[in-house]
This record gives sequence, C-alpha cells and structure tokens, in this order.
Amino acid sequence: MAPLPAMTRRPESRLLDLKEPGAILLLSCYELGHQPLNLAFPLAYLRRAGYRPVAVDAAVTPPDDATIAAARLVAISVPMHTALRLGVELAARIRRRNPDALLCFYGLYAWLNADYLLSEWADFVIGGEYEAPLLALIQALERGEPGPVPGVSDRAHRAGPSLARIDFPEPDRSDLPSPRHYAHLVMDGRAVPAGYTETTRGCHHTCLHCPIVPVYRGRFFAIPRQVVLADIRRQVRQGVRHITFGDPDFLNGPTHSLRICQALHEEFPDVTFDFTTRIEHILRHRELFPEFRRLGCVFVVSAVESASDLVLEKIDKGHRKADVIEALRVLDEAGIAMRPSLLPFTPWTTLEDYLELLDFIEEQGLIEHVDPVHFSIRLLVPPGSALLDRPDAAEWVGPLDEAAFTYTWTHPDPRVDRLQREVAALVERATREGWDNYATFAAVRALACEAAGIEPPADPPRRGHRPPPPRLTESWFC
Repeated sequence: MAPLPAMTRRPESRLLDLKEPGAILLLSCYELGHQPLNLAFPLAYLRRAGYRPVAVDAAVTPPDDATIAAARLVAISVPMHTALRLGVELAARIRRRNPDALLCFYGLYAWLNADYLLSEWADFVIGGEYEAPLLALIQALERGEPGPVPGVSDRAHRAGPSLARIDFPEPDRSDLPSPRHYAHLVMDGRAVPAGYTETTRGCHHTCLHCPIVPVYRGRFFAIPRQVVLADIRRQVRQGVRHITFGDPDFLNGPTHSLRICQALHEEFPDVTFDFTTRIEHILRHRELFPEFRRLGCVFVVSAVESASDLVLEKIDKGHRKADVIEALRVLDEAGIAMRPSLLPFTPWTTLEDYLELLDFIEEQGLIEHVDPVHFSIRLLVPPGSALLDRPDAAEWVGPLDEAAFTYTWTHPDPRVDRLQREVAALVERATREGWDNYATFAAVRALACEAAGIEPPADPPRRGHRPPPPRLTESWFC
C-alpha cells in the first residue's frame, strides 16, 4: 500500500480553499436501500455555512474520476458494517486516483474502528453528531491549523464522539438520486417509492450487542418536528408514497413521534409509514398502536433477535420469548404487521435454539414476515462493543480482526458455525434465484435438521394465520 498523505506532511502555510465547488466530496456507500440521510444532513449543514460540497451515493452511481480528482477533502459516511466494508474499497480507489486528497470517515462504524482507519486509510474520523465537527475540521483546514479539532480524531489525537446537540437544518436532497432508484413499498399488489427520515438520533437503551451504545451511551437527540416534516414534504414532492422512520427506536420519544405521524397524516393522508421499535416499547405503549394504524402505519420492525431467553439475557435485550408473543397480539389487534429482525447466531446459541427459533417463526405465522437474510446473521463485535465489558467475555471472544471490523469468536459447537456458513450461502442463492420465503425457510430448516442429525418436519403450509405483510424491496441487514 502506498504511504498515506498525513496532515503533518502538509506545510502549515499551505491553506486549503474548500469553498470551490467540488472541493468537498461527501460519499455514501450503503444505507439500507434508501436515499442517504447521512449525506442530506451534512450537505445542508455545510451549504448553510457557505460551502459547495458535492454529494454522491456510490450505491447508485459511483463517483467518476473527475469528481474524485477535484476533491481536496473526501468525507465517507459509514453508519453500519456493510457501509464500512464498501467505504474502505472506495477509499482505496480515491487514494489511487487522488493521493493528495484528505480522507475523513464519519458515522457509527467510523468511530468504533478509528484506530484501524487512521492507521490504514483515513486522515480524520468523526463519530456521534458529526455535522458540527466536520464543519470545524473544514474551517481548521482552511486556516492551515494542524489540530486537534474538537470531535475529530486524527493520527496524533483521539477524540470522543461528539454528543452536542446541533442546530438541525432541513436535509438537502437536491443532489441525490430520485426516490425511484431506492426501495419501494410492496403492498396489495402494487409498489410505490419509499422515502426515509429520522425523528431522533442515538438511543435511550443500551442493548449490549448494539453499535449505537458505545457511541451514544444511552443518549438520544430529538430532531425538531418542523425539520422532519419539511424533509417528508420534499420527498413526497419527489413521488414518495411511503415513509420509513429509521430511528434506532421510534418510541424513545413517543409523544414526539406520535405528533409527527399526526401531522404527516393530516397533510398527506394517503402516505403510509413504518418504524422500528423494541418489543418492550410495543408492550409499554400498546394503547398507541391503534392510533398509529389509523394514521397510516402498515408495519413495525422489531429486534426479536432470538427465541432463547438465555441469548436474550446475554445481550440484555429487555424482553423474553413470551413478550414477543404478547407484542404480536398487540400489533395484530391494531392491524399492523410485525417484521422481526433476528440475530440467530451468537456464542450462546445452540442447535436446539436455532431449531426452536424456526419452529417459533412457523408457529406464529411469520415466515413471510422475516427477510430470509436474517436466518444467517452472525453476531458482530466491533471495537468498543459493550459486550466486551461483560465478565464472561474472555470465555468466548477472540482476537480483533481489524480489517473485518470485528472481534472474532468461534462457537464451542463446530456444527453451529458450519450451519451459519451454509445458511448464509443458501439465502444468498435463494435471493439471487428468486425463491419465495416458504421455499427458503424449508431449505434453511432442512440444513438445521441435518446439522442436528434429525429428520426435517413436513414443509410448512403456504399460508399462516397472518395475512402476507407489506414489505420493502430492500432487505434489512447491517
């Protein structure tokens, strides 16, 4: 690898002109198939300060060589593991094409993996509320100041994540691809463009496996209602007819969330929405769900994770298997579908647990509600994970694989690790070849039964007791 241009190699007297169009390049690599809000917010924030950055969603259209060559500062958004993997590939291309450009990574996975990024790829890393530190960095570069900049890590200085509330601008989506390039809602035999926004950042809860916890430590920030509604209004004008509220937990601030949904429905009564919330919150705020349904909620994503109470306790998830059954009843009565997310492979998951999870999915009529990729998800343990602070961590955690952005672990039962690899390959093939959920589920269960040395049961009936749920055309995974 070629030596990386460090900030200290630039003469302090050399001032960077970052107000020229394209001198600042903002890049997104992957944001779950939606128009990247992690570009739209900093784009608006920097333009309000007088800069003219270029924003490119590489998941839709990779930046061309001319755009890369014109950049003096490139900031890459990496809010999740997949985005970071793609981000370092993009960084390699940028280094080859424009070795003098300064590289900054920002987002959850940037801060968690700052040591590796700064040693191999990045000049700067920003975590937490990133807009204000990014602007401060740009202004320091223009003045020729070597740093440190508050909230910005560089090779000589590590900064904590910025947790100061910012003055949120209305997100600027003017340079981003049209919503037709992103996920659509499929419901009642038709597909409509789906938009995306957030009403909060961070999370009040501290689930041990969650990458938000090491950064926000139980804090969250509400985005002003007028900013959220203006963002929705702009997307509806672009043709969006469904909104995903992508908050880590939409019900961290239930009154704030409900008022936004009421205002959304009043202005756009034909626009539907979905959101993510905990099983615990479904039960605590059960009286709100009939109102959410009246306002246009068609499904809720909830991190069920496992049917094993032991696994749920190990990750401090805040619910048990019985709570999931009750939460399903609450949503059924409100007429809202649940789309569970799963974490089926952990150091504590047995083959029996995995088979129990599959039985639970069938018994509860959820085969069509689970994106098949979730049957293959394996626990990631990024640097800084709260799981590493548990007293039993030394019993299962292995060395850090910096380039894979996770601590390694090996299951004590080799059949479990082998099954995870086989299921991952199977669901990838099933997705590529267009299998339906029932065929994929039956094939996954056949693999699990083979691993356990038992005969698989009969294939599940093609319709459970729940109707087919609405879905997005982009499967959720991290």
